[in-house]
Amino acid sequence: MRHTTNTILGLVVLFLLTEACAGTTVQPGQRGLRWYPFTEGLSTEPLKDGFYWRAPWNDVYVYDIRWQSFTENIDALSADDLQVLIKAAIILRPIPQEVYFLAHEVGTDFYPRIVKPEFMAAVRSVVSGYSMVTVPERSSEIASKVQAVVVEKLKGRHLEIQSVALADVDFPQLVLNAIEQKQAKEQQKEQKEFELTIASKDAEIARTRAKGEGDSIRIRAEGEAEGLRIRAIGQAKAQETIAKTLTPSYLRFKLYDSQNSKVVLLPDQLNVPILINPGPDQPRQHIAGESEER
Repeated sequence: MRHTTNTILGLVVLFLLTEACAGTTVQPGQRGLRWYPFTEGLSTEPLKDGFYWRAPWNDVYVYDIRWQSFTENIDALSADDLQVLIKAAIILRPIPQEVYFLAHEVGTDFYPRIVKPEFMAAVRSVVSGYSMVTVPERSSEIASKVQAVVVEKLKGRHLEIQSVALADVDFPQLVLNAIEQKQAKEQQKEQKEFELTIASKDAEIARTRAKGEGDSIRIRAEGEAEGLRIRAIGQAKAQETIAKTLTPSYLRFKLYDSQNSKVVLLPDQLNVPILINPGPDQPRQHIAGESEER
């Protein structure tokens, strides 16, 4: 019985000594703040990584100052009043030198209390300035604007924002069906416009070809008419020239010059007919006023 009592007393003493020599470990990437509830309260000097002894009635609050990523699924309305489902992420951390002020003004639960509401509001505000179909392709631009808004809203809150990213953009099934129908109609419209353009070009080519053939026929006809006119003018001029050269003297010369010509010399002022016998095989002819009656 005495042995059992000594064992119990020993355990009680060990427990009291352990509690009297309590300590807290601050891990790398963390900062600690001593809490003295009965004296000075919260210490202003942050504790770096290490092990710190403390009295059992005191405490050490630990803040993680490493970069932390928080992701939210946000439903927003685009500029054309269509719902967009966005998975957005923000990376931030407490400013190490300002952990004391963060603990006084916000606390360790800084993200759900002040960051999350501002982050989601910024995403909805920026997305409302873009049409639904442009949100995915301009996600980087939207993320940059969201980050600028969040940094401005959290200024003086002892937090550092590294980046904001839109991890995923999705649309409700109803909206997707409407987009597919719209795209199908636009494709049909483009197809009809293409066919109309081709038909118009074919008609234009046919008109141009017909006009070219008509111009060719007209030019050919005009050329032939002009050739006939030029030939007629040439023939008329030739006949006029020949007529001017057919003088009586020239005709007598040509008559005398021909080897087949027969020359009959008649006295001047001869009033009696001269009969020429051309031969037995040729009909008889009369010359120089031969009487019509025999």
